[in-house]
Order: sequence, then structure tokens, then C-alpha cells
Amino acid sequence: MALEMRDRCERCETVLPQVSPARICSYECTFCVSCSDAMRDTCPNCGGELVVRPRRAPAPAAEQTISHAGQ
Repeated sequence: MALEMRDRCERCETVLPQVSPARICSYECTFCVSCSDAMRDTCPNCGGELVVRPRRAPAPAAEQTISHAGQ
């Protein structure tokens, strides 16, 4: 299962749109690039490394229905 980024930076509350660069740890803590750089790419919540993750748009409902029908 893929990690899910949150919609806002957990440090400064900046809104992070789907196309916005952001960084995430293995516990899904999400930060904007500025905050991540200031924290030296280390999550203050868990101490894990913050890495760049692509933002993914949710799958359209039709695709979800098709994928579940084949199971």
C-alpha cells in the first residue's frame, strides 16, 4: 500500500496541492519543502527521514469499480 500525503504541512500549515512538491516520512508525516529543509529532512515526530514523494490524484470511481470487479 502506498503512503498517503496529507493536504497541509504539519509544521507551518501551508496547503499542499496535488502538484506541489512535499516530503513525507514512513509514518505519513507530511511537510513542505521549506520546513523539511529547515529540519534537515528529519521528521520531528518520529525521527525518520523525510523523502520526496510524488503527489497522486485519487483514482476515478470508474477505475476503482473495474479493478474491484476482476477480483
